Amino acid sequence: SGPWAFAVLVLAVTLVMCWEWGHVVRRGSTGVDPVLIVHGLTVGGAVLLSAAGYAALGVIGLLAGTFVVGVLRFGEKARMSALGVLYVGLPAVALLLLRGAEPYGFLAVLYVLLVVIATDVFAYFTGRMVGGAKLWPRISPNKTWSGLVGGVAMAGVTGAAFSFAVSGGVPLRLALIGLGLGLVAQGGDLVESALKRDFGVKDASGLIPGHGGFMDRMDGIVTAAPVAALIGLLINMYAPARALLLGI
Repeated sequence: SGPWAFAVLVLAVTLVMCWEWGHVVRRGSTGVDPVLIVHGLTVGGAVLLSAAGYAALGVIGLLAGTFVVGVLRFGEKARMSALGVLYVGLPAVALLLLRGAEPYGFLAVLYVLLVVIATDVFAYFTGRMVGGAKLWPRISPNKTWSGLVGGVAMAGVTGAAFSFAVSGGVPLRLALIGLGLGLVAQGGDLVESALKRDFGVKDASGLIPGHGGFMDRMDGIVTAAPVAALIGLLINMYAPARALLLGI
C-alpha cells in the first residue's frame, strides 16, 4: 500500500513496544509516566521523520530521547530505560529507510521479514525434531544448537529463493546475506530472552495470546533490520534497498 501505510503500521507496533519495554524494565509498570511519554514521542517522531525521508534526523532524535530518558530515570535503572529508546526506534528507522528507497523498497523489506520468519520457524521445528545440546540454557532453556543451525540454514535458503523475485538478483549473494541476517536475528532472540530473565518477566506482555507481546515477536526484526539497512547504506547510501538486494 506504499511507504506511508507501512509507516502507520510501524508506528502502531513501535508504540506498543515502548509500553512493553516499560512493563519489562520498570518492574511490571503498566501506567503512563513521563518516561513512557518521552519514549513514545521520541520513537514516534523518528518514525515520522524516517517516513518523510529524513532517517538521519530520526536517529539524531532517538539519541536525544535516549539522553532525556536517562536523565528522567537517573539513579533508577536509567540505563535500561534509556536503552529502550534505541531498541525500539532503530529497527523502525531501518525498516522505513529501506521501505522508502523506491523502487526496491517493498522487496527489500519483504526480504528481511521473510528471512527472519524463516529463521524463527525452522529454528523452532529443527530444535524440536533434532534436539541435542542446549544453546544457552541459563538464558533460554529451550533453544538448541541444532535449532540455531537449522534456522540460519533456512534463512540462507530463503535468501537464495528470494533472488528469483528480484530482477538481477544473485542467489549466492542473497543467500549469504540471508545467513548473516538469520544469525543476527537469532542473536536478537537471545538478547530479548536475557532481558526478560534479568527482570524476572516471562513475556513482554499478554497482548498476543499464546505468543506474549510484540517485543516477543519482533526480537529478530529488532536486530536484523538495522543490520540490513547498514549493509545497504555501506554499499550505496543513496539507494540502500537496491544495494541490499542487488549490490549496486
